[in-house]
Amino acid sequence: MTVVGIICAAMLFVAGILALIRAERGPTMLNRSIALDVFATVVIGAIALEAALSKRTDTLPILVVLSLVGFVGSVTMSRFAAHEPNEERRVRTPEEIAHDEEVRRRAQEKGSEL
Repeated sequence: MTVVGIICAAMLFVAGILALIRAERGPTMLNRSIALDVFATVVIGAIALEAALSKRTDTLPILVVLSLVGFVGSVTMSRFAAHEPNEERRVRTPEEIAHDEEVRRRAQEKGSEL
C-alpha cells in the first residue's frame, strides 16, 4: 500500500507544479482560473490520499468544504470573466502599462493647456 501511496503522491505533486506553472503563465484570466481550480483539486486529492493511507474519516468535512469553496470560487470567477472585454482578459506587460500611462499623462497635459 505504501508504494501505491508514494506513486499517487508523486503524481499529485507533478500535477500541482504543472497547475502552478499554468497559473503563472496565463495568458488570460480564465486560464489562471482553471489552473487554480486544478490546483485546488490536487490539494483535495492530497488530503484524501492522506486520509486513505492513515485510515481516518475525520477529514471528510474538510474535503467537502474545500470542494464547495473551489466550486463557488470558479463560478464567481467565470461570472466576472464573462463580462470582461477581450482586451482586458490578459495580463499586460510593463511596457504596455508604461505606454498607456504616458498616453494618459499627455492627454491630461493637453487638457490642462486648453
